[in-house]
Amino acid sequence: MKKTTEKSYQERINKVLLYIQHHLDEDISLETLANVACFSVYHFHRIFSGIVGESIKEHIRRLKLERSVHQLQRTKQSILPIALQAGFETHESYTRALQKMFHKTPSEIRLLKKNSPLLAKKPSDINLTGELTMNVTIKTIDPIKAAFIRHIGPYAEAGATWDKLKNWASTHNLDFAKTLFIGIGHDDPDITPAEKLRYDACLSINDDIKPEGEVGVQTLRGGEYAVVTHKGPYHELSGVYSWFIGTWLPQSGREPDKVSCFQIYRNSPEDTKPEI
Repeated sequence: MKKTTEKSYQERINKVLLYIQHHLDEDISLETLANVACFSVYHFHRIFSGIVGESIKEHIRRLKLERSVHQLQRTKQSILPIALQAGFETHESYTRALQKMFHKTPSEIRLLKKNSPLLAKKPSDINLTGELTMNVTIKTIDPIKAAFIRHIGPYAEAGATWDKLKNWASTHNLDFAKTLFIGIGHDDPDITPAEKLRYDACLSINDDIKPEGEVGVQTLRGGEYAVVTHKGPYHELSGVYSWFIGTWLPQSGREPDKVSCFQIYRNSPEDTKPEI
């Protein structure tokens, strides 16, 4: 595939991935997604599978199934409505899908402590343990337009994606001193297999910059956000998230929206000590 063609395909598949995220509860047809990508229906499915690594049906089904696990652990909603929202017609078919992926029934997942890992991990991947106490503030944030490259795989391996994005930004004369470095982890590594984790490396941009190849453009929604500042190594972020979502949020009296959390990086590990 020629480089110009590859860039065009990446750009169009990025649009599809964002569309699926924002319309996950809708009955999305193959024709609709093909139109979003400006591909023929005949070719689109194979192109998507080749670039993303799973079929459209598998991708949507997995995202819904993983979201349902959060609902089991964090809400008191009965199992059948959760199963139906995830796209399963019966309690039994939903149970089989969970057992196949996590080796647990819906009831067993519900009895687990919130944010307990469902997937086996290496010792180095285990979340922090112990009690955390951090200052959380509520801030109103304006929408942020961002250029991004999507990384698929372990979050800790996103460095090469950041390098590509920074190289692209340099050719477009972005002033790094005035640019926000933002990371969006769309999936919970305790639920989603490491090789399927979705992470967007983002740089804030102005309205003049357009999508280009694998560099897509998205707008982070404005509104009220709960904000916590983490100081320390990146590998400790999983512990912060566990406390933030599993401890602070239930005690806050607030309900989370359906948008993903995001991180704004205030300094670089290249010139900042991990503990700072």
